[in-house]
Amino acid sequence: MDLFQQLLTSDIPSALWSLKDILEVNLSSNSLSGSLSSDLQNLNVRVLDLSKNQLSGNIPVTLGHIATLETLSLADNKFDGPIPTTFGTLISLVSLDLSNNSLSGEIPKSLESLSYLKNFNVSLNRLEGEIPTKGPFRNFSAQSFLLNHALCGSLKLGVPLCEGGTIKRSKTTTTLVLKYVLPLILSILLIVIVIIVFIRYRYRRKDSPIDEVDLLPLAEWRRTSYLEIQQATDDFSECNLLGIGSFGSVFKGILSDGSNVAIKVFNLQVERVLRSFDAECEVLRNIRHRNIIKILSNCSNIDFKALILEFMPNGSLEKWLYSHNYFLDLLQRLNIMIDVASALEYLHHSYSTSIVHCDLKPNNILLDEDMVAHVSDFGIAKLLNDGDSKTRTTTLATIGYMAPEYGSMGIASIRGDVYSFGVLLMETFIKKKPTDEMLAGEMSLKNLVESSLPHAVTEVVDANLLRDQNPFDAKVNCVLSIMDLALNCSMESLEQRISMKDALAKLKKIKLQFHKDVGAPN
Repeated sequence: MDLFQQLLTSDIPSALWSLKDILEVNLSSNSLSGSLSSDLQNLNVRVLDLSKNQLSGNIPVTLGHIATLETLSLADNKFDGPIPTTFGTLISLVSLDLSNNSLSGEIPKSLESLSYLKNFNVSLNRLEGEIPTKGPFRNFSAQSFLLNHALCGSLKLGVPLCEGGTIKRSKTTTTLVLKYVLPLILSILLIVIVIIVFIRYRYRRKDSPIDEVDLLPLAEWRRTSYLEIQQATDDFSECNLLGIGSFGSVFKGILSDGSNVAIKVFNLQVERVLRSFDAECEVLRNIRHRNIIKILSNCSNIDFKALILEFMPNGSLEKWLYSHNYFLDLLQRLNIMIDVASALEYLHHSYSTSIVHCDLKPNNILLDEDMVAHVSDFGIAKLLNDGDSKTRTTTLATIGYMAPEYGSMGIASIRGDVYSFGVLLMETFIKKKPTDEMLAGEMSLKNLVESSLPHAVTEVVDANLLRDQNPFDAKVNCVLSIMDLALNCSMESLEQRISMKDALAKLKKIKLQFHKDVGAPN
């Protein structure tokens, strides 16, 4: 039963849980309300997805009696109370998502027995106590436990240590450690810190990469304190959370002067996050372009790092492509792609050092109040040295968007961005992700487009773009030209791909021709 995103508004009828032979139930992304019935134990479902609704009350303990359950998602609801300890009997469970609710209490130790559990998310709740350490919990990262301020456990999970959770020692051993060993360790540590700080200071002064004070000219860069950020986000309230990414969370904030901003808070427990923070600062500190997100300020302490960015009220291109209550017409999509191409052309050719974005995708294209696109998230961007056309990297970009040479050999270049832009062009006008389940085996988004040109392009393009038949031919010709350009951008060999200068010029010509065909002013 798949009723995903069907605008349903009722309670879930209890009769549904009497369907003993049903294997999968997907009721996600509706407005279903009320509590979840306890009459669930007779089900034999493998997949139960009730996420993104308005369900409330306690999670029934009888859910833990469905022995066949492999995937359970109750995320983005209003459930409260504890996580049932009976979940520890779901021996087949592979994925459990309880994020963004109001769950309280401790994470049950019984979940340590779920040997097949691979995906686990309880972020954005009110859980407390020690995070279990055995079984599948050995493999979970900080992303599974974000924004549960009363949890404790291992520091690598982004939570404080639990009181009394350290190794027990005898009084004699403890006294010896405190009296002799600890002072020695602290002395050595202090010496090492002084040496490291001195070396880093000399290195930074010599090669002038990132200096937290001079990231931008002082007239334009204002340091923001942690207290200001805390107040701006209402103590990092869930209501202000805009999204969670690989390296941290983004919150909407209102500064003391009343201006709306986006605040990107870096999760310092995630590997490579400091490098990501440095990369964004290095790239964005001096570049100026109307289609590139602008840093307004930063906050950088030993245990907290954040960037204060322009707030984009219309969200991401991802939202506009895939949310059912949003729509972009052909000209809007074309204008957005011209904006993105303009930003990339500047990064590749108009700045003193070529900059490779490395992670171009709809989520990283943000739209302001006038629907002007801004390229964002430079966390894995690369600056090419003078004369270099490419560089090596071990940082993994997003599957489906990265160029073949990036994925196989770790080669990042401006032509790799061109490949990603070609994929983005196809996705924007076809409204299909490169990782869509229908694109399995030998079939890819590029193959789908190639096989449709020139006579079957109307079969793959987003049907909503052609719904208005007038002017149908002009729209079809415009999409044909765009898909042809997308294929030229996404050639397998990086040497065969066109440059962003040429891609931008072609897009502008396509727009002019479209205006001419429909008889509209430029």
